[in-house]
Amino acid sequence: MGPGVLTRGTRKDGGTEAQAEELAAIHESDRPNLPFAEHLREQYHIGMINLLTLLALVAVQDTSVAVIPRPVHMTRGTGTFLLTPATAVVTDRATRDVGYQLADWVRPATGYRLAVGGAAGGAARVISLRLDSTLARLGEEGYRLSVTGSRITIRAYRPAGVFYGVETLRQLLPPDIFREAPVAGVMWTVPAVEIEDMPRFSWRGAHLDVSRSFMPKEFVKKYVDLLALHKMNRFHWHLTDDQGWRIEIKKYPLLTSIGAWRRQSLVGQQHAYADTTQWVYDKIPHGGFYTQDDVREVVAYARARFITVVPEIEMPGHAQAAITAYPWLGNTGQQLEVLTHWGVDQNILNPSDSAIHFMQDVLTEVLALFPSHWIHTGGDEAPKQQWVASPLAQARIKELGLHSENELQSWLTAQMSRFLEARGRALIGWDEILEGGTEGLAPNAVVMSWRGMDGGIAAAQAGHDVVMTPTSNTYFDYYQSQNAANEPLAIGGFLPLETVYAFEPVPPSFDSTQASHILGTQGQIWTEYQRTPKNVEYMVFPRLIALAEVAWTPREQRDFSDFSARLSKHLRRLSVLDVNYRPLN
Repeated sequence: MGPGVLTRGTRKDGGTEAQAEELAAIHESDRPNLPFAEHLREQYHIGMINLLTLLALVAVQDTSVAVIPRPVHMTRGTGTFLLTPATAVVTDRATRDVGYQLADWVRPATGYRLAVGGAAGGAARVISLRLDSTLARLGEEGYRLSVTGSRITIRAYRPAGVFYGVETLRQLLPPDIFREAPVAGVMWTVPAVEIEDMPRFSWRGAHLDVSRSFMPKEFVKKYVDLLALHKMNRFHWHLTDDQGWRIEIKKYPLLTSIGAWRRQSLVGQQHAYADTTQWVYDKIPHGGFYTQDDVREVVAYARARFITVVPEIEMPGHAQAAITAYPWLGNTGQQLEVLTHWGVDQNILNPSDSAIHFMQDVLTEVLALFPSHWIHTGGDEAPKQQWVASPLAQARIKELGLHSENELQSWLTAQMSRFLEARGRALIGWDEILEGGTEGLAPNAVVMSWRGMDGGIAAAQAGHDVVMTPTSNTYFDYYQSQNAANEPLAIGGFLPLETVYAFEPVPPSFDSTQASHILGTQGQIWTEYQRTPKNVEYMVFPRLIALAEVAWTPREQRDFSDFSARLSKHLRRLSVLDVNYRPLN
């Protein structure tokens, strides 16, 4: 018997004749609204209820509410709403797609094909989704959710808010609602509640590196679903790096025919070797890429879940896969291979006009695929030794009146920033883009601060928006236990769940103006050592769930003990969803 079965009985067997009569009466009230086939299924459903009650197989339902992220305001009521085959989903035009999505989500586990339309049609129980212009104070993503015995009402200022209200509703249902096949014996009840909710930050993100280890499109979509379940709204898709180029660019086909494939990969932790002569490789080719049709599919899938996909195209560093495909992009003229080990590589793009045109050509195709306002251009870990030795780079520095190779990178970043700004977009880059100064950087450029908080502080003080992503709190490729021998291989470090939850993205020294530049935060998962989707899931969950609450819930309402109690119940949902999360200690 599933854990979500409703009982109110006081007998030792957990059920009462009165309960069976009540439930049968509830279903009887819906009968006139059912087509014949639905009526037969309803009768079968009623029969099963009575049978289960008579056999005393009904388990006690867990009536506690475990919603993550924690809503801003929530009041428990009395009673429950019972979802039946005759429940109607009533929407306005703006929320119709969300209504269909809700109906699609509940159908596999319940077997109910809920009617979705503009009117209740006499249904006794209704789920009502509508926009409400009076709720502007809740912003673009806030919502109100009310559950009574006969009605569920979700209201929001914008469709995104209605969607998040639906995600909360899914968490209020029994965990088996996430099953992809009918579940017998479960009463699909929702506890009576009043919720008013809205996010603290506008950027609530998760990153996925598919360059070091290619991830199939199906997993990318599952990852997007898990972000949506936790009300995260940015998917940072790391598509290019030294170890693989993963996005089809039609003007430069060698990027994927050559740059998407490496002949082997380093075995074990790179830093564990005494020196490079000791390196051992697996001798297994690795690669893959997403066609432009694949990308459109993922973007559409995410958009339907109110998630913006932010692509990352690395420049000028982390570019060896591109240079392997087109050697004229490099500084040495040598034919390279797609990198087979990890870490920071010396081969970076040259600063020539032809290389700049290449970068802009790539971005032009990227812009056609991704409607995101933000386009990530990397900018991190770009060693300058090759530029120091390059006559072309030195001539460019002299021509521009610059004083260092760091300033040359900042100039290059500024070219991309202005290119994107002219097309209505904004550049976002890792905090190294600040090292040569911000002169020439478009005002709308955003900094992702990963080497601690200092880069983000400097950027915000200079008037740039910031996403706080310090390794200390948001890098999920770090170990989750100090007993590393019992954990999957990782790059190193130690980042337990409570440290993620304790993260505060806004520096305490900031005034309100500076704080307004902190867009939010996101979690990172680099995949040098996370070679499969299941490895990724283990490293990301449940830590990303903790960060989701950091990004959504007001700081003063966050409590790790309360979160942990809700999380222990929430993990049952992840089990149903086949997420390979790390068990709680």
